[in-house]
Amino acid sequence: MYDIKNLGRLKQLEVLAPETAKAFWTFDKAAWADGAIPKKYKELMAIALALTTQCPYCIELHTNKARESGASDAEIAEAILAAAALRAGGAVTHGTHALAGA
Repeated sequence: MYDIKNLGRLKQLEVLAPETAKAFWTFDKAAWADGAIPKKYKELMAIALALTTQCPYCIELHTNKARESGASDAEIAEAILAAAALRAGGAVTHGTHALAGA
């Protein structure tokens, strides 16, 4: 099911819902621009988020953009492990609900 070529179909959104698609792309461009948080850090956050949501498109695209923004393999590795800690932490904290009444 996952095929990076599927992203070529994004152009269909611009045809089928032009105003909404245009508004989204404008927002997306602004969200990823350098600002109070530099682009490299945003891309490292995006890797962690993509791993957490398990989106293969985002993992691939944001890993490439992080490298283009100057992220090192060590920084990417730390983003990966931060995502793993967050997911595991969520299981542990949600697990307290299973202990209710114990």
